[in-house]
Amino acid sequence: MYHPFRIPSIAATRFSLVLMAFVALVPACADKPEKEPADKKEKPRLVGRVSSIPSDRKFVLIQAYGKWDIATGAILTTNGPEGRAANLRVTGEKLGQFAAADIQSGALEIGDGVYSTVTPPKPVPPPQVEPAEAESAES
Repeated sequence: MYHPFRIPSIAATRFSLVLMAFVALVPACADKPEKEPADKKEKPRLVGRVSSIPSDRKFVLIQAYGKWDIATGAILTTNGPEGRAANLRVTGEKLGQFAAADIQSGALEIGDGVYSTVTPPKPVPPPQVEPAEAESAES
């Protein structure tokens, strides 16, 4: 017969503790999906400055800061004082540290910063040749 003040057995107590620990710890073992941002935007990087604007104002010359690794057709943005901004399309023409880009929209002046959000591809290292293969290739 059931008695309300009956003390539970040691086995029942151990079983209850194991069950509570199992229930508390199992959700912690679940795989959590890694959150990837839906809008993974690259930070704009400064790639040069507006060096020259011909009188017809249809294109600009950009003085590159470092190696020019921007693909033909890429869209660049400019930023200048007083909130001035413009969009440029790279033409692919370059000479030394200067590259040309067509003005797509906006206003710009000489000296405005030119920014790219395109990440250049990482260089692929050449394959390593093992010594055994090198000897057979020389023969």
